[in-house]
Amino acid sequence: MASLRKRLQNLFSTNVIVRAYGKDKLRVVDTNRLQSVGNLGQSKIADRYTRMHGANKHMVGGMGGYDSNYYMHQNRMQLYADYEMMDKDPIISSALDIYSDESTLADQFGDVLTIKTNNTQIQKILYNLFYDVLNIDFNLWTWIRNMTKYGDFFLKLDIADEIGVLNARPFSSYEIERFEEYDEVSGEYKITFKHVGSPNFPYDVFEIAHFRMLSDSNFLPYGRSMLEGARKEFQKLMMLEDAMLIHRIMRAPEKRIFKIDIGNIPPNEVDSFMETIINKMKKIPHIDSQTGNYNLKFNLNNMLEDYYLPVRGGQSSTSIDTLPGMTFTGIEDIDYVKHKMMAALKIPKPFLGYDEGVEGKTTLASMDIRFARTIERVQKIVVSELTKIAIVHLYAQGYEGEDLVGFELELTAPSIIYDQQKVALMNEKIQLAVAMRDSKLVSDKYIYEYIFNMSEDQWLQERVDIVEDLKLRFRQNQIEQEGNDPAVTGVSYGTPHDLASIHMSSNDVEEKDLGGRPKEGIKSGQHANAFGWDPTGAKELKQQTNIENQRSAFQPTQRERKMSLSKESKDFVNNLTKNKSTKILFERKIKQDADAGTLLDEKNIL
Repeated sequence: MASLRKRLQNLFSTNVIVRAYGKDKLRVVDTNRLQSVGNLGQSKIADRYTRMHGANKHMVGGMGGYDSNYYMHQNRMQLYADYEMMDKDPIISSALDIYSDESTLADQFGDVLTIKTNNTQIQKILYNLFYDVLNIDFNLWTWIRNMTKYGDFFLKLDIADEIGVLNARPFSSYEIERFEEYDEVSGEYKITFKHVGSPNFPYDVFEIAHFRMLSDSNFLPYGRSMLEGARKEFQKLMMLEDAMLIHRIMRAPEKRIFKIDIGNIPPNEVDSFMETIINKMKKIPHIDSQTGNYNLKFNLNNMLEDYYLPVRGGQSSTSIDTLPGMTFTGIEDIDYVKHKMMAALKIPKPFLGYDEGVEGKTTLASMDIRFARTIERVQKIVVSELTKIAIVHLYAQGYEGEDLVGFELELTAPSIIYDQQKVALMNEKIQLAVAMRDSKLVSDKYIYEYIFNMSEDQWLQERVDIVEDLKLRFRQNQIEQEGNDPAVTGVSYGTPHDLASIHMSSNDVEEKDLGGRPKEGIKSGQHANAFGWDPTGAKELKQQTNIENQRSAFQPTQRERKMSLSKESKDFVNNLTKNKSTKILFERKIKQDADAGTLLDEKNIL
């Protein structure tokens, strides 16, 4: 564990993790949000707590010494006490619940957190971390509610070498202090956390996941609660409501005025006479604290009771009049303060059950979009700290380099109308681009760069990707319709060109021009010539003469044919030639055979 701790300390020593991500690209993971809040020790940003107390106004957290840290912690406790009281109000409590509900919506697949990465193994590891170890389906709602209520939420991570994050334990915001130390000599910036009242050593920055609402630098190094803007208005509202209740109780009920004619009773006896009349009309029992018995002699007369007035005069008589209650006119003041408090919460009134002021769906949709931006800001803060937990988990399992930052976490968008607005905007851009392209007033380059805000490299790459998509669709259609994969067979079936080639003759099918030397035209002496391939017949006579010469060259003479005869044939010939007439016929026959195939052939003469 010591070696893992040392390696994690080195990893988070700069509080900014930079890794190469592709060619000529870097990705920065700002785990402690230094890019947004700055280096407190170096930039000398004074926090509200230390500025209110202590002489050193440039120290943050533990850097101001014990006294400044003590005063800062005490002021935090006062704010937290106010937030606890505000949470008891039904409007404030509903607002905190709505923050958590809208930030932890499930997508169409039922997942609260979406993990995007090209590495399947890393995706499985992170899915196991968030859903099986941290159980964000149930715990994330509580984490976000505490973060929005106090402005801070601290989560202790239990880390093991080669395993990663084993468990997560929430710490109370009352008990954790954040210390940020900056050494101007070495330039190192160190962040630690201390558990108040615990003898344990300080926790390193990778052991505590600090979810904080960064919106006001006066609250650094801690976050600013979502209730802070409504805290003053909430106190006003509480005082106005108390005044309204007192008025309702003391002034609103109707009272009766009893005018009793005392006649000629002496003035010194009027009080006893009136007391006797009142006692006869009502009795309020009073418990004696010493004996515990009812004392019927003591009558308590308060402002809620009726009035008894003695009157005298010649025309006076006993009468009972009614005194109406005073009408409370401060409800408008209460509504005014209440609306200011709800405006500070940034939650639409219909979401809290107040329907006044909503004229139609358009107004509600605009409210929904503005509230979605507020929830989106809360989600980005949560995702930032979840990314830090994922980096610690992957690094403990041995992943390094691009794998530590080669993923993205995303919570579900809180508003469907917010997504519909983005889709509608993109749809209008596409329609505008199509109209501009059909009108041929501007080039495609202008449309890509000024309508879709693409650089030249981007839109050139898009053109290449479009061609690849068309190839893929053609291949899919061939496999689906013809059962043929062009990438394997190298041929296509069923295309319009293939169908047209079937109905065309071989002469109509145009051969593909392979390039090279162009074909020569028709010349004399070719079959395609209009006068034939041999207009004068010279080539034909020359060819026939050559054939005759070849035949005569290979035609054997009579002597050669005679010498080639066998002995039996020679005897047969000698016997035939003994007769003179037969000899003449035989010689003529031989001569005819010798002329066969020549111009002197009998067949040619006939």
